[in-house]
Amino acid sequence: MLSGEKMYRGGMNEQWDVIVLGAGGAGMMCAATAARRGRRTLALDHGDKLGRKILISGGGRCNFTNIGAGPANYYSDNEHFAKSALARYTSRDFLGLVEKHGIPYYEKKLGQLFCRDSAQSIVELLRAECEESGAEIRLQTKIEDVELMPEGSSHRFLVKTNKGNLEAESVVIATGGLSIPKIGATEIGYKLARKFGLAVTRLDAALVSLSMPPEFLSRFAEISGVSIDTKATVRDKTFRENILFTHQGLSGPAILQLSLHWFPKDPIFLDLSPDVPMEEFFLSRKREGSRRTMKTLFTERFTERLGEKLFQEFGVPEVPVMEVADATLKKIAAGLHRWELYPLCDGGYGKAEVTRGGVATGELSSKTLEAKKVPGLFCVGEVVDVTGWLGGYNFQWAWASGVAAGSSV
Repeated sequence: MLSGEKMYRGGMNEQWDVIVLGAGGAGMMCAATAARRGRRTLALDHGDKLGRKILISGGGRCNFTNIGAGPANYYSDNEHFAKSALARYTSRDFLGLVEKHGIPYYEKKLGQLFCRDSAQSIVELLRAECEESGAEIRLQTKIEDVELMPEGSSHRFLVKTNKGNLEAESVVIATGGLSIPKIGATEIGYKLARKFGLAVTRLDAALVSLSMPPEFLSRFAEISGVSIDTKATVRDKTFRENILFTHQGLSGPAILQLSLHWFPKDPIFLDLSPDVPMEEFFLSRKREGSRRTMKTLFTERFTERLGEKLFQEFGVPEVPVMEVADATLKKIAAGLHRWELYPLCDGGYGKAEVTRGGVATGELSSKTLEAKKVPGLFCVGEVVDVTGWLGGYNFQWAWASGVAAGSSV
């Protein structure tokens, strides 16, 4: 049941078993799950359209899950926290829901599943699940505050909105993170968590491009739009996908993945030739007696535009490969396999896919997502300190955490 506004009888607050704050993926999944258990459930959202983040994801086709999703694909201060929810509601479970609703889909790569037509299909799936279960959704309803009711009250929480006050036995914070403010992202979830005494970890933009220092841009901005297959590493994490040179620095799937694990002042390392050992590439041509210059070999291996830039970057002598000492060739090759760079900052929340960090996992039950110190208060989805890799993992966390809380509220 989707409604915009409802009259409040006799000036009394409406009473619900469960109120879910946020009608995104995690919120709607939680609401539908709770309502199927017979809980009178209401989901509130300040936007005028359901599932705005779902609609813009995956180029409008929504990468709704990843068939390989597991705890290793998530960043959190507690790497084990997501295990319970992900094990009890898997990508196969959500895929079953997609098939139940007759939504055509396909696997793009690396286990990533997309709608064949439109992301709207996933929004309609979630809306239908809420309607079938009896959960109500209200849009254009701004959450102003949540308070504990006086002792002895029949309900535990008072939810204040721009359209009146409501009471609930349980409240679920499913308000999302700070990423993409132009579609309505706010910090309300973190504010409410802190108000109830829950710790919130450091928050950062994630799955986002990395901005590079001016001196890097002066050398590489003119090849903006050029991409190359790499192995990109930060700390102990390595991703094999394309990077993209941009006017601001570096982007592309490998960089977006890397950004989840990157912190300011961390170096990143790029293997620009993951399949071709560059030492052997150079030495074999020297053994053959090739008269080609080093610059020619760079453009042969990396395309003309990128090859010329890398040739300059690594200070390679513009002489025939025959004239370069083996030790020098080995040093150049090693640099190409481990190009060390220092990003200046991340690309910001405006373009970030997700927010890294959130409500500290130590505050929540890993099985139910209920706050340990505030019975009846739950947190799900992006607002929690569980952030997935690029490729459908964050949606799977939304579904799994929503079901975990919805099964317990």
